[in-house]
Amino acid sequence: MSTMAAIPHTPLEEQLSRLPLRERKKLRTRVTIRRTTYRLITEQGYEATTVEQIAEASEVSPSTVFRYFPTKEDIVLADAYDPVIATSLRARPAGESPLESLRAVLAEALAKSLAHESAELVERTRLLVEVPAVRARMSETMSVTSRLLADVLAERTGRDPDDLDLRILIATVLGALREVTLHWGEHGCRDDLVALVHRALDGLAGGLRL
Repeated sequence: MSTMAAIPHTPLEEQLSRLPLRERKKLRTRVTIRRTTYRLITEQGYEATTVEQIAEASEVSPSTVFRYFPTKEDIVLADAYDPVIATSLRARPAGESPLESLRAVLAEALAKSLAHESAELVERTRLLVEVPAVRARMSETMSVTSRLLADVLAERTGRDPDDLDLRILIATVLGALREVTLHWGEHGCRDDLVALVHRALDGLAGGLRL
């Protein structure tokens, strides 16, 4: 059985199956590379794991790995499900505020990750906390998600994707999500991650009072 065929079927991947075939194949290749990377890192450590090893275990060439992920840190951080999140965001009720739409979509994505890919999520968070290169790269990878969310929210609100208020909202939400994730990892991933996200966004909605 190939590595790709061994990917478990989850509700999130049912959503992926609704994408065009070409896009679905690309996303499944990304998922294969990422899950293989996590397995190798768990077995032998982050620094000892090379792109060549990842490629061989994923049954692809090193050039394919680099085509999908420019750096090893990108493999750990890149989210293969951004198109699904974008689709979910577009499907939110028309009268819902952008903040509440983002809350619903991000909380749902995290809940599904915890339900179906908890080991990978915990390992990703551990690396984020422990490996400076991964943490440093996170801001750059978040910019891709920011642009995607800006495009979708611009469609929903009639604003320009480069609208300053829209950019500030998205940056604030993603920044809160980053800090919640770090806090969760620094405390052993024991707390309710989704509840922490809601707590953080409640604070943003009501105005933090420290």
